[in-house]
Amino acid sequence: MSAIENRLADLGITLPEPPRPVASYLPAVQSGNLLMVSGQIPFQDGELLANGAVPSKVSIDLATAAARQCAINGLAVAKSALGGELERIRRVVRLGVFVQCDPGFDAQPAVANGASDFMVEVFGDAGRHARAAVGVNALPLDSAVEVEFVFEVE
Repeated sequence: MSAIENRLADLGITLPEPPRPVASYLPAVQSGNLLMVSGQIPFQDGELLANGAVPSKVSIDLATAAARQCAINGLAVAKSALGGELERIRRVVRLGVFVQCDPGFDAQPAVANGASDFMVEVFGDAGRHARAAVGVNALPLDSAVEVEFVFEVE
């Protein structure tokens, strides 16, 4: 078991089966030493963890937990794309975090920390990354959060 798999086990996390695309895109694409993972929404055990706008329909705490679940799902896609070899990930380069939110809401970075903190928990300093945290008026399936990823791989 790799160090990353051991760390996930220490955190009590079992990666889910990666979701299958439902449109004309790939779950992940590798170009050179970069692996781009398509946006992930917070499915957990086949159910959407949080849907609707933050904070009127979804609390900041739940949205933060949803961002963490998006990161877990993104790691599952990365594992699949890398032939099951998470140890090929050298660094988390960038996260793009999209938060469906009410007009005037400006705490997208707090929600995005759910995904960012998870990456640091799993990868340590190699999990520190560049990030965008953006408020939007709608996301697929009325999801509260969506996260996309760029990993450096070997």
